[in-house]
Amino acid sequence: MPVNEPVVLAVTGMTCAACAARIEKKLNKLDGVSATVNYATSKATVLHENGSTEVDSFIKTIEDLGYGAVAPKIEDGESTAEIATEAHLIDIRRRLVVSAICAVPVMLMSMIRPLQFDGWQWVSLVLALPVALWGAAPFHRSAWRNARHRATTMDTLVSLGVIAAMSWSLWALIFGNAGEIGMKMNMSLFPRSLSGDSSMSGMEMNHVVHDEIYLEVATTLVAFLLAGRYFEVRSRRRAGAALRSLLNIGAKEAMLWRDGVETSIPIGALGVGEVFVVRPGETIATDGVVIEGQSAVDRSMVTGESIPVEVAIGDSVTGGTLNSSGRLLVRATRIGRDTVLSQMARLVDKAQDGKAPIQRLADRVSSVFVPIVMGLSLATLVGWLVISGDAQKSFQAAVSVLVIACPCALGLATPVALLVGTSRAAREGIIIKGAHVLEATQAIDTIVFDKTGTLTTGVMTLQSIDEIEPGFRSAVLAVENQSEHPIARAIVNGLRDRGVVATSRVDEFVNIPGVGVSALVDGRRIAVGRSTNMNESGLTVVEASVDGQVVARFTVSDHIKQTAAAIVAELRALGVRPMIVSGDSVGPVEHVAKQVGIDTSETRSGVLPADKLRIVSELQASGASVAMVGDGVNDAAALVAADLGIAMGTGTDAAMEAGDLTIVSGDLSVVPQALALSRRTLRIIRANLFWAFAYNVAALPLAVVGLMNPVIAGLAMALSSVFVVANSLRLRR
Repeated sequence: MPVNEPVVLAVTGMTCAACAARIEKKLNKLDGVSATVNYATSKATVLHENGSTEVDSFIKTIEDLGYGAVAPKIEDGESTAEIATEAHLIDIRRRLVVSAICAVPVMLMSMIRPLQFDGWQWVSLVLALPVALWGAAPFHRSAWRNARHRATTMDTLVSLGVIAAMSWSLWALIFGNAGEIGMKMNMSLFPRSLSGDSSMSGMEMNHVVHDEIYLEVATTLVAFLLAGRYFEVRSRRRAGAALRSLLNIGAKEAMLWRDGVETSIPIGALGVGEVFVVRPGETIATDGVVIEGQSAVDRSMVTGESIPVEVAIGDSVTGGTLNSSGRLLVRATRIGRDTVLSQMARLVDKAQDGKAPIQRLADRVSSVFVPIVMGLSLATLVGWLVISGDAQKSFQAAVSVLVIACPCALGLATPVALLVGTSRAAREGIIIKGAHVLEATQAIDTIVFDKTGTLTTGVMTLQSIDEIEPGFRSAVLAVENQSEHPIARAIVNGLRDRGVVATSRVDEFVNIPGVGVSALVDGRRIAVGRSTNMNESGLTVVEASVDGQVVARFTVSDHIKQTAAAIVAELRALGVRPMIVSGDSVGPVEHVAKQVGIDTSETRSGVLPADKLRIVSELQASGASVAMVGDGVNDAAALVAADLGIAMGTGTDAAMEAGDLTIVSGDLSVVPQALALSRRTLRIIRANLFWAFAYNVAALPLAVVGLMNPVIAGLAMALSSVFVVANSLRLRR
């Protein structure tokens, strides 16, 4: 299949961030390919510049590295990636249970002298073998697979640690004195060779210092790591719950209404333009327009709104929302991938697959960390042998370095937090389009609002008509009827309410964004556009002219959103300076500014779409980090140019496509919430990275100088990954 857009593949077999970095590096070596691989979501996103590469080649590249890859499919709300994750989780759980059952008695016997009956070490060996061979098999397979490709990952460290501990123990049992009946060992948090018991006899000291076995290291290490990986995978799956819920809330069937007869059909058989029935308590099958009935619609699962919205004839409804009360007849306007719900799911999925700039550093560190640790472990072994001549002490220190320095927590720090943060945002009706958005929100100090439809309701009404020359109402109606602008719709509806009918033909219709419209009607040029006259009342004045002569003025009013003033105050509390940039005249713009608490000096009036872009650029040039909030086609350019584009979901598709953040409900009160959540997600990411780095910085020196028991090292390494995931899950609250 030719690639004309990014290809998303579900990747199996990844066990750490180093695996993801390795696959990503290999894919990016293909000609014309740009790829990102996300360990947290187990997905590879691949884009070819000319679309000539086949998907099969991407899959083969991944498989050649020893991993699996499939094109994700969703059936009955469950994707191939989720199925693979569930199977992986079951396998880990099975290995964990067996390993834990065997490891616990081995650890107890090794560390508690009263439990060390005659021959206990041989019983420990019998219990340790299935753990080291079967329980640790995923680590060994991964290490071998990577070794064949001259690569290393976290599993390389684990496999080497387990093999080293088992090899030492077998040598000591078979060729040393550790296999003697009556051999005893003592418990210690520190390496036992550094904490020998002076009260023991010379024979006992000889066994402790020179002939100790490390079966408990091999078994507990595997059990700890399997436990850490199990909780990690389970938590990652929980983190993506919001995306799965988006995919699952859609209706599976629709009640088709045709010739007065209701017929149940699969949702996939419903076509655009067909009418379907929605009874109280049913999920609306797809996006559409109400043609009969009225009801309250619960949109909380899509927009995050807690209060149902009243809908009637002519109102739009969204697929996946719940009809709470009355019976509705709805004409389908969008189906399948074009619905709002499907678009939301794709955007959330895309955002989770992306990488924040801050993640790139972690990826680079992870890719070189394992080889460095292996070298450090070898240097530790040689160094201790030279300094002390004690092979056992040298071995303990080297194994501790191998075990404790896993970069897993570092690799999980960003993607898991991003996964949870974007999922939480989606649940509240906020679509974050990419990981870069999080870092953009941190620096925002200025926010630019469009007026109409943003700070105001955008539902305009015709208040009055001042006719200078009568007889042109029908012609004005005919011209304005060609426009979808809110002001044009207000004039059209107002004229129709006054009994005006458009009877003339319209030719050579021209729409000039930010200015108005014009057309030929009965051979005369009719133009309708904004007035240059000041209006201090807050009302918008539109002039109609015939062949350049003004014949009428229409006064149109809009209403300020009830929450606008409180929202402006919240933004100021976040350290953000609010501004209004509008194409409307000075009077209405300053009127709105005063009502919502914005200084009139922070307003720009009579602004064309190109001017909005210019103003955003000027603010950026002055050192400001700018967020732009808009909902119309005329806002699209400014939304793209801004450091952060915030699109209202109730606006045009062009605006939503251009924005970095989309407020699905169109509720302005969500804007401060979106900024706060994005900033909190970034703080969690930074905290995760700090602790992941700090853990290695603190633990590695202890291991190198011989002050870290391998068992404690294994526990600490497993807990570091669990901590990062648990810290990220705080974003769910």
